[in-house]
Amino acid sequence: MIGRLEGQLQQLDPGTVLIDAGGVGYLVSTTLRSWESFGADDHASLWIHTSVRDDAIVLFGFPDRSELGAFERLIGISGVGPRIALAVLSGMSPGQLAEAVETGDFPRIQRTPGVGRKTAERIVLELKGRLDHVGTVGESDPALDAVSALVNLGYSEREASRAVNAARVLPEADGLGGLIRQALQILTS
Repeated sequence: MIGRLEGQLQQLDPGTVLIDAGGVGYLVSTTLRSWESFGADDHASLWIHTSVRDDAIVLFGFPDRSELGAFERLIGISGVGPRIALAVLSGMSPGQLAEAVETGDFPRIQRTPGVGRKTAERIVLELKGRLDHVGTVGESDPALDAVSALVNLGYSEREASRAVNAARVLPEADGLGGLIRQALQILTS
């Protein structure tokens, strides 16, 4: 799976960019906020969420890990797909999303095109207390990294989150490597 892409921007369209990395052009879907920050012929580095479906492999790119983490948390919610997650993150930063979730401000999330009242309430309900790491750019959350690694191995976001949460309390789960090992043991037992 692709975890990060770095290269020259070849094409910019609203919500998508084409990055030339090592002579291969990768079409990456991104938020409008991220897209607006790029200039023509810029060098770009994006954290990638790879989505493998029956009919396609789709890449979603984000300039920082907190935005990637917020995206992965959003798509882990029933009824919230990549398009809605991108729309939410196009309208607000990960820090603003975390603030809206923690204060229960679902009308703010509901202002996102394509997000109705029930979806906004579900986002607030399911993400409350799960976005503490968002907004701390540069700091790494081992639990988030472990969930991301398990998702890249083919587990669903929900399975991976449950296994990592169960593994966190084990004494053998020290550091990222230990957390992933213990989560994998939980998933395979």
